[in-house]
Amino acid sequence: MERRFATVVTATLAVATTAEAECREVTEVESRRPNVIFILLDDAGYGDFGCYGQTKIDTPNIDALAERGVRFTDMYAGAPVSAPSRCTLLTGLHSGHAQIRSNDEMLERGNVWSIDAMNKNPELEGQAPMAEGTTTLATVMRDAGYKTAMIGKWGLGGPASSSKPTDMGFDYFYGYMCQRMAQCYYPPFLYDGEVREYTANPKMDLGDRLDRGADPYNSESYSKFKGTTYSPDAIYERIERFVESSSDEEFFLMWTTTIPHSALTAPDEWVAKYVERFGDEEPVYTGKGYFPTRYPKATYAAMISYLDFQIGKLVELLKAKGLYDNTIIMVTSDNGPTHNSYTNTNWFDCAHPFRSDRGWTKRSLHEGGIRMPFIVAWGDRISPKVSDYVGYFPDVMPTLCDIAGVKSPKSDGISFLPTLLGKRQKSHDYLYWEFPPFKQDRGWLSIRMGQWKGLVESVADGNTDMQLFDITIDPREEHNVAADNPKIIKAMWQAVKESHTEIENPLFRLDITYPKQ
Repeated sequence: MERRFATVVTATLAVATTAEAECREVTEVESRRPNVIFILLDDAGYGDFGCYGQTKIDTPNIDALAERGVRFTDMYAGAPVSAPSRCTLLTGLHSGHAQIRSNDEMLERGNVWSIDAMNKNPELEGQAPMAEGTTTLATVMRDAGYKTAMIGKWGLGGPASSSKPTDMGFDYFYGYMCQRMAQCYYPPFLYDGEVREYTANPKMDLGDRLDRGADPYNSESYSKFKGTTYSPDAIYERIERFVESSSDEEFFLMWTTTIPHSALTAPDEWVAKYVERFGDEEPVYTGKGYFPTRYPKATYAAMISYLDFQIGKLVELLKAKGLYDNTIIMVTSDNGPTHNSYTNTNWFDCAHPFRSDRGWTKRSLHEGGIRMPFIVAWGDRISPKVSDYVGYFPDVMPTLCDIAGVKSPKSDGISFLPTLLGKRQKSHDYLYWEFPPFKQDRGWLSIRMGQWKGLVESVADGNTDMQLFDITIDPREEHNVAADNPKIIKAMWQAVKESHTEIENPLFRLDITYPKQ
């Protein structure tokens, strides 16, 4: 891959007071490109961090990164659920072009929702894979000379596929291959590369309940759902190992944590902190799919604060190794907050200032489902600012290519490196999302075109009624002004025609009916 690293990154340095200082700084940066750490949360909302308005959960370390870096206000995920959002992030292609456009658990394989069954049969693990040989952020960065790693959750193919992290450009992988397995924070195993590393955790399965006759108000009744290996700790330990072993190399690390995705699970001392703050609460022990939780509100808050604590430890490690000023740290989430019987999305107002109600967050193309917190810190090399640049996950590919000094593969993104450097920034003509029918939803389309947000629901039913919102003054999408703006609606439908491509997987198909114009 063509190497073209030059003045674009050296512009990040503070202006030197003498020509000699300028020369010394330029030489230093040209000889060592910045490391990149991309931290991706799982189901965290736009309003889950203090720097984005959260008042009930402490996130001092994330807030500190935002204070010293760039906090984006208008950055979006690639999709409203995990697998397709991660696919757009890794490939730079939006959901009208991406290979993965929804979560496909490949149910035809058998009992894929059983941890016990997956433990016995690795072929049950994983979601629909990307095609062999797919160009990803990792292949681009590896070919540019970076040491690459993903530590956390994969979710884009299983161990029996040719779409494992180590097939897709990552020199090192540790964590969960399968996103269903990742719903257990005390798993029977985690993957070290392509090999299972078994734990001493007790046997448990998704949907397990309290023992018959157990008191749901007694915390001891929940002890059967705890083990000795808490996956966020095991994952963070490998992150430290990777950073320490890579301190003399240029590295690209994706920390794809499972926090705060249900099942709600956090260290007791962190939960106790929030129980003291929030007071007693009703347990959740009769819901479906996850494990019972004695203190759901306190545990959700504890999970996010615990991750924040680990991020603080990582920053201190980077400083101790002399890497902090030459490491770009990006923090975001894969999609909006979930809305189930375990997660109190409304109580925390997780999507603030957007609506946090059911149907308006995860699995929807409303702002609460796809507008993400997005923070970029780079030591003291960028000026702190709040940016209203309108972008989304496909932008990460060209941005990292600019940082690495290599030519970007074809993508739907635009590099936002100029925004980081305080330079003139190119803007998108529009952003595009599509989301095929999923569970009870009947398919969605959405366009962001400047101040305007177009939204079509029930696409699979032939609906052509596009709602229109001036998202800059109506972020909660409450005032449909489509009737007053027919030219904008026409332009948005044209954007849909330009953006949608057919796809083979029937679960990813979205049959679009276009209005007569």
